[in-house]
Amino acid sequence: MDDKLIDIFLMPGDYFVGDARYRVRTLLGSCVSITLWHPSLRIGAMSHFLLPGHGRRRHDRPADKPGMYGADAMQLLLDGLARQGVPLAQCQGKIFGGGNMFPRSARVRGRDIGAQNGDYARTLLQQQGIHVVSESLFGVGHRQLIFTIRSGEVLSRQVPPEPGWGNAGARAHA
Repeated sequence: MDDKLIDIFLMPGDYFVGDARYRVRTLLGSCVSITLWHPSLRIGAMSHFLLPGHGRRRHDRPADKPGMYGADAMQLLLDGLARQGVPLAQCQGKIFGGGNMFPRSARVRGRDIGAQNGDYARTLLQQQGIHVVSESLFGVGHRQLIFTIRSGEVLSRQVPPEPGWGNAGARAHA
């Protein structure tokens, strides 16, 4: 077997379903990634969604970003795994992201979008009966993710924002 992995990079609104030949990467701020992995089949799926809920109207779901909303992204993962013959009940779920990108900024309407995204991802997996084996949610700054489908391993590194980065707008108006 060739040890060379094919790298896939997910942008916001993207998703991927593949086998042991792939390694999937992304960067998350307030966005969230859900990974689903079947241990014996070595098939996995990963999303990168921006907003909780789903795009109810057609213009809410750009054709090039079908997984922009959490519920839409989850459905795309489920459909992709079903096409591969993966029994969903045997998948392991992991959740990442939901970072607060502007910790010093005043919150206008309650909880920040990252917290909403993370809680929504938990709800989605619970509704599908998928066991969550790990999560790395919330905190300050962005995360770098690498999901190696061959092993099911997801490496996550949280990177705090640069000092003063969240206050740039406030200083400009002072």
